[in-house]
Amino acid sequence: MLDPKSLDELARRFSESLPAGVRDFQQEVERNMRATLQSTFSRLDLVTREEFDAQAKVLARTRTQLDAMEERLTALEAQLKKSK
Repeated sequence: MLDPKSLDELARRFSESLPAGVRDFQQEVERNMRATLQSTFSRLDLVTREEFDAQAKVLARTRTQLDAMEERLTALEAQLKKSK
């Protein structure tokens, strides 16, 4: 999910762009915008940076293991061809 600070910043920017007469409703608008943005972002099924980084590490480890297994397979296939 997105960082709450980012949501607060988006809501603040939106409320600052409102005309001066509407600023009396700033807190209510911020709450509504925050809820709307939170709902929208949750429907996008986003992941946090930490989750992304963790999955990237898992993928890198898996890739390293796959490369090692491919090398072993190539060596075993070469041995098999020699023994025929």
